[in-house]
Amino acid sequence: MCEELGFEKLLGEEGFFARLFGRSPSGAGRDPLYGPDLPVVLLTGGPGMGKGRLLRAARDRLATKVPVICLDCGSPAYADRAEPEPGARSAPTEALVEAARRLHTWQGTGGSFAFPRLFSGLAMVATGVAEGTPEAVATEIERYEELAQKPGLLGTRGRDFWSGVFVGTIRNLLTTLSGEQLGPYSAAVSNALLDALFARLAPRGRAELERIYGAYPGAAGQPKHGLRNLAADFQAGGDARELAEGFLFRALREDLEAAHASASGWLRRVGRPGLLLDHAETPLGEGLLKAVLLDRRGGQRDRVVIVGTTRRADGGGFLYGGLPPEDVAPPAEFRPADGAPPAWSRPTDEGADRAPLADGALLLRMPFLTGDQLRRETERRQTRAEPEGGANRRRVDAAVARLSGGRPHTVIRLAAAAAAFRMPADANDRDVLAAPLRLPGDGTPEQPVAEVLLQELILDQLPVGLPGEHRGQWLDLLTHLSVAHDEECADVLLRHHQSGRVHRLTAHHISKLLTDTGWPSCERHFIGDFGLRQMLVHRLYGLRPAAAAWYADHHLLRDHYATRAVTDEGAPGDGAFRSVMAHRMNHHLVSGGADDVARHLAATLPGRPQEWCAELLEIAQAPYPGGADARRERAQGLVTADGPALRRTVDQLLHAVWLCEERTRPTGQETARTLEKLLELLSIMEFDGAGQLGKTATYWSGLAANEQPLLRCACTEQLGRRR
Repeated sequence: MCEELGFEKLLGEEGFFARLFGRSPSGAGRDPLYGPDLPVVLLTGGPGMGKGRLLRAARDRLATKVPVICLDCGSPAYADRAEPEPGARSAPTEALVEAARRLHTWQGTGGSFAFPRLFSGLAMVATGVAEGTPEAVATEIERYEELAQKPGLLGTRGRDFWSGVFVGTIRNLLTTLSGEQLGPYSAAVSNALLDALFARLAPRGRAELERIYGAYPGAAGQPKHGLRNLAADFQAGGDARELAEGFLFRALREDLEAAHASASGWLRRVGRPGLLLDHAETPLGEGLLKAVLLDRRGGQRDRVVIVGTTRRADGGGFLYGGLPPEDVAPPAEFRPADGAPPAWSRPTDEGADRAPLADGALLLRMPFLTGDQLRRETERRQTRAEPEGGANRRRVDAAVARLSGGRPHTVIRLAAAAAAFRMPADANDRDVLAAPLRLPGDGTPEQPVAEVLLQELILDQLPVGLPGEHRGQWLDLLTHLSVAHDEECADVLLRHHQSGRVHRLTAHHISKLLTDTGWPSCERHFIGDFGLRQMLVHRLYGLRPAAAAWYADHHLLRDHYATRAVTDEGAPGDGAFRSVMAHRMNHHLVSGGADDVARHLAATLPGRPQEWCAELLEIAQAPYPGGADARRERAQGLVTADGPALRRTVDQLLHAVWLCEERTRPTGQETARTLEKLLELLSIMEFDGAGQLGKTATYWSGLAANEQPLLRCACTEQLGRRR
């Protein structure tokens, strides 16, 4: 099924999640991974990698066997619920209340849960309501009152914590103060509330509140002091509120731990409870993760499984205490393709209690689809009869593989759109991006699949740190940056497309935002993910009639590097290119200047064959404009070219190399033979160093015959790993 595509091993009877929760989807017990000191598991991967899909699939498979719930930390609902009473609620407290309410009504093995420890803290925080009157405080507390006991446990039931029926007791106590003149956050209200809480406690409940809230900073072992400090910190806001919210999360986990560790829980409950945090890279999610990591680093232990999603490959900057990730020992990681999960234990050397939070995390690298999985997904969606030999299916498979890079969500969308798509024999992979797609069940009309993917991968997953004033132009900026190679190149485009704006993004800022969003980087392309870049290139070409936006961006960069080539003559390149001239020629090539580029290459070849070959590869690493593609015919000499033999042969070679370097169409044996033939022709011409090209002919043709890039970079490594 779609929900489990690529995750079969993780979700199976003996898979990672079965062992992490100590119970399989069928209900069989499993020897649990780790513990009693559990790592926080972070699913890492950029947009389209299926992090949320995996969480939902794990929840759906396990939720009837173990108490596991999923919260969307990216939902605005929690902040919306907190807004009416900002002094007594926050997005984190509303998320904790939702988690507790869902577990309060859980109907699986062992039954539902009560949250008296969490309730006590929430009740004290309720004293921060805007009116501050006893009635207002009591009304706020009633939002949580059902959490204090398990459903239906009244009278003598539940006496291990509360001594009797709790409903209404607090309101009765507080309303006795209603005739008094009390200011906001009155000590009388707090004292009355504490009296109500502790008057109803059984001995075990009193001991528990002493243990938990007596440990709150500044409480000195006194639970009433701890609860007062908790409320004061919450109302203070800032870091103090963050401390209080984290402590409430600890109270929730303590309630779950108590339900499992009690005598009845030990007999009736199996496996581990779990909290799955989708979009945990948001401030809400990061705050919850940070709280549990701090607690566990400080020695607090519970059996609650915490799994969060994060887009950054390193798990998030908060794990490293402000230090560069490369200066901190990296977290343990698990790549499902490598087999069994790794052993994990927290470092115990001196200073471990001050170590970066990364020590308490386990990064689960979201898996890319294998070639077999990708082919099965595209094959099962084919809806029309295949031509003899299945040539169209193989061509579609190859296009989906290259454009998706194995990202599960992109594969699913492209495979669905290409189900009835017929690719011309010499089509570019980007042609698939125009295939229509109707999203299932939402009633919207068909859209080109590229528009659907850009909406889902870019607009629906904006960087968390993107300033609000730039959200409306984010996709357009990335579209123009699809033709950039490095930060200088990107800044030229950004200055042009943000002219007149007071607030502007720099290339460095955008590069950081892309990294934070989980997109990979590449030393030769500013948009470092091959598939995303192709979608943006496709959009750029169609952004204005007659591809005007495409040509304008390339002309802007061509002219910029033409000026630099004059002023910085002989200066070295910038990493992506050996020289400023090569950078200029790259943009000139893809904006209508192929003849000029061929003349330049023919003039600069004699005497420097090895340097010239490297420059040729850099110039030709470029997307081809839309429309009819005559490169293959031109490479084979079927298009008449003027000039001497050297210039004509260089022209053919340029177009053959361009075909190989674009990576959006098959090359194979024919192009390999063309490359070899042209280089061998050059090797016997009368110019200095010609003979050195014979070895290059053998090397390049071998790469092309096996669909390998002639010039490697991080983008092509992505393609190679996921074939």
